[in-house]
Amino acid sequence: MDAHDYSDLDYDKLKKQLFFNLSEKKAIKDLQVQPDAFIPILFSLKFGGDWSFKTQELEAMAVKEKITRYNEEEGEGYTLERVTLFVNPILKSMEGKVMRLEKCGDKNERELVERPFRVKLDAEDIIRAELNPSTMEITLKKIKGPLHFSGSAAYGVSHEMEHLAGCEHTGKFIWEFKYRIE
Repeated sequence: MDAHDYSDLDYDKLKKQLFFNLSEKKAIKDLQVQPDAFIPILFSLKFGGDWSFKTQELEAMAVKEKITRYNEEEGEGYTLERVTLFVNPILKSMEGKVMRLEKCGDKNERELVERPFRVKLDAEDIIRAELNPSTMEITLKKIKGPLHFSGSAAYGVSHEMEHLAGCEHTGKFIWEFKYRIE
């Protein structure tokens, strides 16, 4: 395939993607984080959701929170995505019990599981990424823990910690529920 096989649009897209990938590589180097540890945050930014990754040398997980900022007067806003990367996470505490439906990976059905409502988490390294669709910027920053999460983010922490531990929570399947008509 030679250069004439690409349209100008394809070529511009390819240049932007390559520049973005080089920017990722520079960010990893500047933050002084093992490249493999950065995989969960890259997946969360590119594909959404919470992610975890484990090798013999490290464990890493990214937890995503959505924060909507809305200006009532202008009738406009945006949803900021805050993704926190934990390198070698340490679960300090869990509190509360919440029943919720989850579907993960290759499982075909959602399951009813129990998760904590609040968690406290620390790690060897913690990186916070904020993806702002209004400015089209991803801000990265090393931060100190421990951090506290509640609600959906706490469920995500609990779920990803299970993946890192090599076990998965199982519960009741959606087909075990009963319909009730009012």
